[in-house]
Amino acid sequence: MVQIKILIQGYARHEGEISYSSSTCVLVKEKDLNILVDPGVAREKLAQALGNEGLKPEEINYVFLTHSHVDHSYAMALFPQAKVLDNEWIYDGDRQEKHDGFVPETELAIIQTPGHTLDHCSLAVPTDKGMVVIAGDLFWWPDHEEQKVDVSKDDSFAVDKKLLIASREKILKIADFIIPGHGRMWRVEK
Repeated sequence: MVQIKILIQGYARHEGEISYSSSTCVLVKEKDLNILVDPGVAREKLAQALGNEGLKPEEINYVFLTHSHVDHSYAMALFPQAKVLDNEWIYDGDRQEKHDGFVPETELAIIQTPGHTLDHCSLAVPTDKGMVVIAGDLFWWPDHEEQKVDVSKDDSFAVDKKLLIASREKILKIADFIIPGHGRMWRVEK
């Protein structure tokens, strides 16, 4: 049975001229594998959250990155034994090979969701409660903003708004729950 645990809820806020942000970091346990999605930048919070789960950094098998923005990927260096996956590759040290659209040895599907960045992807996790999609910055909200789903919502970081809207629509069709890059998980109303 697949287990999902949000280790850090993503946040994004401004305090004067300074910004603070880190992505939602999710632990997915499938079979004997520990998969960490978007480790973010909050290294101390992440280390504490993993410790609360009884895990050491060397017990993480895969780090999955929804995209390459630093607020999602910076802490991946904490897991030197983990293989890293992105929208098309598996990195194992200096070795890289294309994946087949799934996290190896699992039924976790890697879905291309360009728009926020061209390399953006999401992770579809089948659970006994329905399909959970860990969507990275396909959906995200600053802390002060109401978390309201709108496929046309502006994203000041998006490289292609048409692709972003199409990717959002695609994920809303398959997801029962969405975990955004910054904000709270929510149930998709069908």
